[in-house]
Amino acid sequence: MTKHIVIVGGGAAGFFAAINCAEKNPGNNVAILEQGPEFLAKVRVSGGGRCNVTHNCFDAREFATRYPRGAKELIGPFERFSARETIEWFLKRGVRLNAQCDGCIFPLTDKSQTIIDCFLGAAQNAGVTMRTNSGVESVARGADGGFDLVLATGETIHCDKLLLATGGCRAAAAGQLAVSLGHTLEEPVPSLFTFDLDVPWLNALAGIVVENVEAAAENFTERGTLLITHTGLSGPVILRLSAWGARALHACDYKFRLRINWLPQLSEEEIATELQWRRSQQPARLVVNTPLAPLPARLWESLVVVAGIKRDTRWAVLPRAAMHGLTQQLTRMELAVTGKCTNKDEFVTCGGVRLREVNFRTMESRICPGLFFAGELLDIDAITGGFNFQAAWTTGWIAAQAMSA
Repeated sequence: MTKHIVIVGGGAAGFFAAINCAEKNPGNNVAILEQGPEFLAKVRVSGGGRCNVTHNCFDAREFATRYPRGAKELIGPFERFSARETIEWFLKRGVRLNAQCDGCIFPLTDKSQTIIDCFLGAAQNAGVTMRTNSGVESVARGADGGFDLVLATGETIHCDKLLLATGGCRAAAAGQLAVSLGHTLEEPVPSLFTFDLDVPWLNALAGIVVENVEAAAENFTERGTLLITHTGLSGPVILRLSAWGARALHACDYKFRLRINWLPQLSEEEIATELQWRRSQQPARLVVNTPLAPLPARLWESLVVVAGIKRDTRWAVLPRAAMHGLTQQLTRMELAVTGKCTNKDEFVTCGGVRLREVNFRTMESRICPGLFFAGELLDIDAITGGFNFQAAWTTGWIAAQAMSA
């Protein structure tokens, strides 16, 4: 008997679910309804247009540690469909992937269009009906236990099984379909955002990258690459910190104290010893002209000045109190964050459908039989590095297996 399966949302999770559902049981009638004018819009811009498909980690428990929300629930699903299965899935469809030294995995072409073309081709070959400009206004249970969908155009569609993969809830209204079928939304707040700082000396260093920095805020600490921008701070370390602290930083209206350790690979004692060595071995040199590796010269100069040391000060006359002050600036600098800035195209949301209302063995609703979920509509989000996409592939794949059975 043919099943009519509708997937609301033509993004990563929706397409992956649709393709796998149609391929597993070609007798099913599978359709994707996308509200916007194009499919896979977020895939197109992800990773700077390169699409960070997944991450080079194949242990389910280790992989799950990259999720501030959803870690416990995803362990089981990752044991069934992990990054290894993702790589094999794409390879079978002619897409070769390449792992970078940081573990991030991209298509060998370094183009997100490669992933889009793969999805569109696979969906077409599997007989998936694909419709853009087809937003769903409302959904209700049908008399037969299926679902009646009313589109923005006024058209009504009936289906036996329904998958909601509409992406992150930038506002609670985005989860309205799930709520109308009895589900609860955890409050949506931004995740993966940069920090705004009105600090002239720092803003003047826009473009400088520091490879290994420790950043801390609201009892959360992260370590990694930092990028100084003309409005504040960005880079992987800041984005990861924003993910783990998403709710805490929202609660303080994104106004908080950020603590920076510019040299986390060195202890305070080691830094003090290095400064003392320069004082004894390089007495005639200017302090501002002798940076501690691996700090960039311009950043070092600014840190020295911020520590209250004049530009014409030489190591020979640098007081011990000034050396102590410089050590503190290098290891415990505090900066006032005044707000956040999100990339509207690569926006990631903390919040969504409450996880305990979903069976993660099938991705089916525990409240509304025949209703399934995949992707970021769930209260699942991860740090950068391909983890958000892997959650989309995994939840989409598991939902597909259950719906097509």
